[in-house]
Amino acid sequence: MLIYMVRHGQTDWNAESRLQGQKDIPLNETGRRQATENGATLARMLGRDASAFDFVSSPLGRTRETMERLRRAMDLDPLEYRVDERLKEVSFGSWEGFTLPELKRQAPERIAARRLAKWDFIPPGADAESYEILSWRVGAWLKDVSKPTICVSHGGVIRALFKLLGEMEPDEAAAAAIPQDRILKVVDGSIGWL
Repeated sequence: MLIYMVRHGQTDWNAESRLQGQKDIPLNETGRRQATENGATLARMLGRDASAFDFVSSPLGRTRETMERLRRAMDLDPLEYRVDERLKEVSFGSWEGFTLPELKRQAPERIAARRLAKWDFIPPGADAESYEILSWRVGAWLKDVSKPTICVSHGGVIRALFKLLGEMEPDEAAAAAIPQDRILKVVDGSIGWL
């Protein structure tokens, strides 16, 4: 198994530390630059071999724009990739759009509960998910990876990979910092940042 995982470039909500989840927030200028630079890195590393990879993205706009900028930087058709619903970010339900300090003022007991068991915590809202629930989707996608893959997704998806591949304990994975200007290489179950 060989997967290059790329988190989408920065959005204004990332810069403001807002829970973004499945809200479709576009890349900002920093995010566009990050996407292009990650594509240039992959182009230098893979050269002509890049065409042998499966390119897959979360269906959200910020990941699709990241993928298209990445592919353009690799001198590939920017639209020649597929999307997979299982790669969407974790849903923060009715908390999406808020910062943690804002939520702490509204619901301090819920924020305290999240801090104690972040992996299993489900925010309020009918469509909300825990990282554990997210990991079921990501695990199903991971089982279907059958060829070298370049994937553009989200911080939560990468956190789920850390746990699924045994790199981190659940709550450690849920709190892991996931950069937007680096590429995660997964080879036969081992993980490392490039």
